[in-house]
Amino acid sequence: MKLGIIAFCSLICEGTMFDWSGVYFLKVVKAEPAWVGAGYTAYMIAMASGRFIADWLTHKIGVQRVLQLSGTLTVLGLLISVLFPYLFPTIIGFLIVGLGVSSVVPLAYSAASKSKTMSPSLALSTVTTIGFFGLLVGPPIVGLIAGATNLKIAFTFLIVMGCMVFILSSIGKFQTKSV
Repeated sequence: MKLGIIAFCSLICEGTMFDWSGVYFLKVVKAEPAWVGAGYTAYMIAMASGRFIADWLTHKIGVQRVLQLSGTLTVLGLLISVLFPYLFPTIIGFLIVGLGVSSVVPLAYSAASKSKTMSPSLALSTVTTIGFFGLLVGPPIVGLIAGATNLKIAFTFLIVMGCMVFILSSIGKFQTKSV
């Protein structure tokens, strides 16, 4: 269940970055039209790169520390983007968010497959279902918050999700041995 909530929180951030990054650059950063996709591009490049190095890093420092680092990077990147809503700081912030979220879902799925409390197939399907619910509900929640307040405040909701990844990954231990 904890792994599902970790995936849920991270996938809320992923879904929001997919759906709202261009709007954030347009409405909050007030980027020129040619730069509106720069944040999304930085985010996606960092996310892809992070997935390539996550396995190596996990072997060096362990699942728990990588998840904690992921939560920290997600929070840091979003804080930069919210506190300094200018073109280059926000591009850097989105890049850091991409690094932050890159390894969470693969590590949550991997850890679920090594569950000792339920069958691996049931654990994996549970974590996947809970996690993808975050991908589905995250962007509309951000839209509701933005509609009631503004998009900067809505992005602070993502900071809370990054904090939850860190907090939940700090509680207890994760199975790290290969099957």
